[in-house]
Amino acid sequence: MYAEERQHEIVTRAREMGRVAVAELAARYDVTAETIRRDLDALAAKGLLSRVYGGAVPAEKLRLTEAPMPARQVAATTEKQAIAQRAVELLPQRDGLTVLLDGGTTTGRLATLLPPSVSLVVTNSVPTALQLSEREGPEVWLLGGQVRGITQAVVGASAIDTLTRLRVDVAFLGTNGFSVEHGFSTPDAHEAAVKRAMVACAREVVVLSDASKHDSDHLISFAGLDDVDALVTDRALAPAAVAALRTAGLRVELA
Repeated sequence: MYAEERQHEIVTRAREMGRVAVAELAARYDVTAETIRRDLDALAAKGLLSRVYGGAVPAEKLRLTEAPMPARQVAATTEKQAIAQRAVELLPQRDGLTVLLDGGTTTGRLATLLPPSVSLVVTNSVPTALQLSEREGPEVWLLGGQVRGITQAVVGASAIDTLTRLRVDVAFLGTNGFSVEHGFSTPDAHEAAVKRAMVACAREVVVLSDASKHDSDHLISFAGLDDVDALVTDRALAPAAVAALRTAGLRVELA
């Protein structure tokens, strides 16, 4: 088979399956992994595919934009509440806990459910900081930096610098998408950088996401599956998807 024919089939398969993996394609066409990588790079250069870790996805699938906060606040509200409740149950059973809350609507719901055992909350979410400061409860630290209007989350070098000097018990993060191949991803480089710093400073990392974000790969991966201790999602996630994530080594909690 000529390279052009193989590449045409690869694009067709990617559009049918949603993604293609280097190892699977190499076995399918009986060529080396390096040959497939060159095929994928060539197709990416033509704008037909977008490269992700271990393979590629259709160019139209890799998302570069994100919904504004008002739209996300009214999406999947029942699922988000259940996810937040299940996530709180994962907190260690001891007093004096330090918790890091990422920006996002699901993590925002979790903020209202924190038990008295949490003594300190660090967050980059302006709405979450305001919400927690208006009631009795844990001490609240709001990271400094630039506020992104679309997410109302603080980003930038100052926030990252602070995070590099912290060590918290549990970090609860949101994500714009997740998949076995691309891990957890977001469209914005600044948010991705802060999320990476959050992952690095926590003893335990829990990602909260409703099932609609599965197989939705965004531009930048901020964590692989092995960087995260648990994913809390809702029961709309297909059993096959749950099995694939667990087989890849990720703990999946269904709310």
